[in-house]
Amino acid sequence: MSDSLSHPVGEPKRTALVPAVGPVAVDTFGGRVHVEWDAQAALTPLGQLPFFIEFLQVSGRFDPWVESCPLVLTSPNAPSKRDVLGTAMLSILSGHRRYAHISALRGDHLNAPLLGMEEVVSEDSVRRNFAKMDEAEGVKWLQDHLDTCVAPLLGIPWILDVDVTVKVLYGHQDGAVKGYNPHKPGRPSHTYHTYFIAYVRLILDVEAQAGNRSASKSSSPGLWELLGRLPRAHWPVCIRGDRDWGTETNRARAEQEGVGYLFKLRLTSGVNKSIERLMRGTHWCDAGQGWQGAETSLRLSGWSRSRRAVVLRRRVQGDLAAVDAGNPEQLPLGFAELTDEGVVYEYAVLVTSLGNEILTIAQL
Repeated sequence: MSDSLSHPVGEPKRTALVPAVGPVAVDTFGGRVHVEWDAQAALTPLGQLPFFIEFLQVSGRFDPWVESCPLVLTSPNAPSKRDVLGTAMLSILSGHRRYAHISALRGDHLNAPLLGMEEVVSEDSVRRNFAKMDEAEGVKWLQDHLDTCVAPLLGIPWILDVDVTVKVLYGHQDGAVKGYNPHKPGRPSHTYHTYFIAYVRLILDVEAQAGNRSASKSSSPGLWELLGRLPRAHWPVCIRGDRDWGTETNRARAEQEGVGYLFKLRLTSGVNKSIERLMRGTHWCDAGQGWQGAETSLRLSGWSRSRRAVVLRRRVQGDLAAVDAGNPEQLPLGFAELTDEGVVYEYAVLVTSLGNEILTIAQL
């Protein structure tokens, strides 16, 4: 295998930050300012904002974003659109999660002028003005700008990861219903269906849905809508998902659209029988990170045709402990000691339409 197909280089080791010597010039919407570090001053979460504001000014992203916003303010007493959007953005960059947190920005007289704002508006003003915006137009406005930002990255081969995150909710919110919730069973939640570029942690789109819509059938429409907005030349090399995505519907749709896929399979009885056959004398090759791999062809009940499957196994090292959940009131704990004669493997099965070289990269 060539060097270009080797495992991607991980993140570099972080080192301690060293303050810059002397003031650093930063170009902002309010003109050029100079930033200095004071090692004796208290830490502030807003100290890095001038540098992000410089990025917005140099890249030319902020002004078109404000001008194209579908928010229309006609009252002579209304704040400017720039002040409303700038206040919301400063709040988000400060880590705020509720409108009420905007009040903490009212005393910030530095970053608002750097964004070209006249003032930081109140939380009520932001809430009321956002409520006036048409939802469909607002979503399109944000999505268009997000697509413009990420489009230059999609011209090279990339992998699309799909995942679902459960967000526990307290209080009354739209879509707050009981569903799959491993962190707080029985609590209402939302599900965030996320589509992102693998390895670079760049999110392409997120859909907030009700707590009982965590399955891949709820993510699939948003996935194909996302790909439908992209030029075909910018489509991913493959779509990668967990075992909830290893269904016939998802595989057939990917094959119909001509895009590769790598999905994990549920370990059903038919899949386990295939693993048993491979365990008997099959040549296993090194798959990296302690895993071994072998290839087979599968056509389970309900499948339209045979497909390539890759079985991965990794030897379990050390002793094992197992809990018998038959009696919830008293959970007995059993211990098993592994000897040299006994070998225990953990394993996973992947179904894919990829070739060997791109599969090696996609499964890492």
